[in-house]
Amino acid sequence: MITIKSEREIELMRESGALVAKALDLLEQEIKPGMTTKELDVMAEEFIRDNHAVPSFLNYTPKGDPDATPYPATLCVSLNEEVVHGIPSKKRVIREGDIVSVDCGVYKGGYHGDAARTFVLGVIDEKVQQLVDVTRECLARGIAMAVEGNRLHDISSAIEDYARSFRFSVIENMVGHGIGSELHEDPAVPNYGKKNTGPLLKTGMTLAIEPMIALGRSRRAISRRGGWVAVTEDGKPSAHFEHTIVVRAGKAEILTGTFLDGKHP
Repeated sequence: MITIKSEREIELMRESGALVAKALDLLEQEIKPGMTTKELDVMAEEFIRDNHAVPSFLNYTPKGDPDATPYPATLCVSLNEEVVHGIPSKKRVIREGDIVSVDCGVYKGGYHGDAARTFVLGVIDEKVQQLVDVTRECLARGIAMAVEGNRLHDISSAIEDYARSFRFSVIENMVGHGIGSELHEDPAVPNYGKKNTGPLLKTGMTLAIEPMIALGRSRRAISRRGGWVAVTEDGKPSAHFEHTIVVRAGKAEILTGTFLDGKHP
């Protein structure tokens, strides 16, 4: 069931969303070659807890899968061919030329915020840089369609059309989602679809929109390392950006905004 949030609930989501944005701002300032992904994770958890909040992802277990291993970290840190859910490790060193997707969730006041960015470490291949830039723009175009009166798959179609215009692949088995008092709520928000289909968007719907776009021909992410880490089928790089938004009349409200460099939607 898709829920409509009250303005009181949205205000609480603004608080958690603001902490997500600030945590990602901090990581954007600090990330550098030679760091481990675990160092990023520790930094984020300390920041979140210092602000009287809780990491949304830590010990998360998918609904309907009681045998699943709880997620063991604050962040998902996914490098290069890893699409999502990269588990931070003291052994995983970030290197010059990597692209690093960092996904962060914060739970505060009974509500979640969720966002992701892909960071570029040093000089990278021109085509990979284009992938990152296009994925960021896919997010902006998806958000632009998240307005009252549109259909859910107008978001999906905007993302897919832009990505495919550059001959990039959309990862089809990983999707965005509703968000609120639960980290993952209805509806699923796919990154591909047909315009003018799907549920009608109404003011007060809160969505986590998150395009995951790949350089190669992969249309699915495949799991490894105990079922959490998802990688492209062909081992080619993938980029990921995400915002938590509120559907409004005329223009969506971004709850995980205020980024440092102005390049993020």
